[in-house]
Amino acid sequence: MLALPPHLEEMKEELASDAAQLFDVREPQETAAGRLKDAKVVPLSELQNGFTPTFDKTKLTYLHCAAGIRVHYAAPILEAMGFERVVPLQEGYGALKSLGFESS
Repeated sequence: MLALPPHLEEMKEELASDAAQLFDVREPQETAAGRLKDAKVVPLSELQNGFTPTFDKTKLTYLHCAAGIRVHYAAPILEAMGFERVVPLQEGYGALKSLGFESS
C-alpha cells in the first residue's frame, strides 16, 4: 500500500477522532457501486437544488467526488449554507480507495 500524502494522513486522523467529517458529493448511482466507509453521501445535484445537509456545520468538512472536480462546485454551496470549514479534496473515490481508505 502506498504511503498517504500528509494532507490525507491528517484527514484520516481527524476522521478517526471525530474532529472532521467527509462528504461524498457523487450521485446516488455512483455511490451505489461503492463508497468510502466514513463518507456521508451528499450528492452535488441535491445541494444545487437547495438541500441543506443536517450535519455539524462547525466541524471540518472534507469533500470528495469521483475525480476531484465536482467538489469545487459543492464547496461554495456548502459554505453559503453555513459550513464553516470546507476542504475540497483533489483525490477522487478511486484514488482514495487505492490509498487504503476503507470502502463499503
